[in-house]
Amino acid sequence: MLISRLIAGLALLMFSTMPARADDISAAGRGVVRIVTIASAESEVVGFGHGSGFAIAPNRVVTNAHVVELAARYPDNVVIGVVPSEGDKSYQGKLIAYDAQRDLALIEFTGTRLPPLTLFPGAVTDGESVIALGYPGNVDVATAQSAADFIKPLGPVRSQGGFAGIRKLTGVQVLLHTAGIARGNSGGPLLDTCGRVIGANSAITKAEEGDSSFGFAVADSELVAFLQEAKQPFAQTAAPCISADERLRQGRDAQLRSAEARAADAQANAAREALQQQLALDKAQVAAERKRENVIAIAGVLLVMGAMMIGGAGLLESRRRRQGAIWSAAGGGVLIIAAAIVFLTRPFGDVKLPPPEPSPTPIVQATFGKMVCRIAPDRSRINLSNPGDVLIDWQPDGCMNGRTQYAENGAKWDRILVPNDEQTVSILEYDLATRSYSESRYLLTAAQMKQARALRGAVKQKACTPSEADRQLLARQQTAIRDALPSRPDEWLVYDCNPAPEAAPAATSSPAAAEPRRAQ
Repeated sequence: MLISRLIAGLALLMFSTMPARADDISAAGRGVVRIVTIASAESEVVGFGHGSGFAIAPNRVVTNAHVVELAARYPDNVVIGVVPSEGDKSYQGKLIAYDAQRDLALIEFTGTRLPPLTLFPGAVTDGESVIALGYPGNVDVATAQSAADFIKPLGPVRSQGGFAGIRKLTGVQVLLHTAGIARGNSGGPLLDTCGRVIGANSAITKAEEGDSSFGFAVADSELVAFLQEAKQPFAQTAAPCISADERLRQGRDAQLRSAEARAADAQANAAREALQQQLALDKAQVAAERKRENVIAIAGVLLVMGAMMIGGAGLLESRRRRQGAIWSAAGGGVLIIAAAIVFLTRPFGDVKLPPPEPSPTPIVQATFGKMVCRIAPDRSRINLSNPGDVLIDWQPDGCMNGRTQYAENGAKWDRILVPNDEQTVSILEYDLATRSYSESRYLLTAAQMKQARALRGAVKQKACTPSEADRQLLARQQTAIRDALPSRPDEWLVYDCNPAPEAAPAATSSPAAAEPRRAQ
């Protein structure tokens, strides 16, 4: 009875916390839980223990096997409690998988959904910063006022240290590190600086006679093998860890380089056009000079011929051939006049170039219809996802995949997703000018999600609509949700889109309705 009252009474426990830090570790901390075990005999509590764990699925958490050893040995007498880091309730858990050799266990619970953590299977370098999250017992002893404090939702404690190498502990691969952990941290995650799980904390060395203390975490490889044997799906990504600030800086640098490249191309094109213009001018001037010289030569020939004919007229007159003399003199005069006219009308002044030929009309890529969108890593922050190709079918009125209406936002169209079963808000966006599709993910606190869901309640437009008034209303309603989000997302995925080949399968929406289909 006492056990059931403890578990049921958790619904009445309220708490207040400081505002969450807007970083990857805080986001991961929302999926970290305290694991408590309560042993009873004849309705009396005879034992109490606790450790840490983390969500690997919305309703399943990983912890150390030794944290729930009593529950594995005496399932009828030991209750497992799962205490989230947020909210006002705790939940009873059920042991699903247990591996004493690897010191790992999988627990299932119902009643709420937690944001799962993502595993990082990549290599960790010596000296790299690592972060431990969990519930150290020495902190609990110093701060707990009563037993109820151990089953009250509270944010995990973070500690930072360095990665110190890979070792074998009782035949299991473990990560050696210097992040401060204590009893109670067992089962909590060891994270990289992007909040991805690289191990599960399990043990510490004894610090005797001034020796330094080291922590051991069951390695990611062992955790993956355990989850696969338990047939438990999980998220993992091998994307390199890049902070949001660094990725934003890289994005700005990439944009600057792109602008500089465009300016250099424009300058090179202008120089090339100027050179071609000068060559054409030189060619035209040479042709004009040749034509002028030819005209002067013609005028000279006409003048000589005219003079010769006039001279011939004099000769004919001396021979008393008057008629011939008249005609010869007249012809000579005409030739002389013609020579004068040709000379006076010879080419003068600047050379005029013919108007440049119009540039060929650029080929405009289609911005509507079926598109295959591929990830652009240099413009994305890939932190928790494994993005593949995305297939979309875009229509000029903002209809995505024939079923979901997007709202116009300047030169872009967007749709905001606020799911009921995830602690993530996503802004999906299609940019007509650049033919790019993007997904910006915000990992929010429970309180922020509650506010976002309340605002989402005003959004009634789901299906595509030809009504501009309905689309404008959707845009205004989404603005209210956007204004409630943090200043920047935790993860953003940017895709470059091109017309899909004829043979490409038709794009269909995912269960999220507004999210395009990822190609397999």
